[in-house]
Amino acid sequence: MKARLNGTVIAEADENDLVRIEGNWYWPPVSVVSSALSPSPTAYTCPWKGAAQYYHVAGGGQTLEDGAWAYPDLRPGAADRVGSDFAGFIAFDRSVEIS
Repeated sequence: MKARLNGTVIAEADENDLVRIEGNWYWPPVSVVSSALSPSPTAYTCPWKGAAQYYHVAGGGQTLEDGAWAYPDLRPGAADRVGSDFAGFIAFDRSVEIS
């Protein structure tokens, strides 16, 4: 699968390596183009996943503010809830094309 912003591939991985949670694909960090992400100061804590790290996403001459997020330190039971350890995996805003 590929994630594209404004036509530029920002992540690529086999679907079997991704985790689907609440309608979002979570990508292993190694599958994401590191230069496409820059940390955001936006704070959010999910009641069952834990504290999120947000990122601005750049690709194809476009920057999407807070367009990606990850949960680096999952709350106890979060991985069991989805059947996979997704700590640090990156999810993208719905404006990023996933195919």
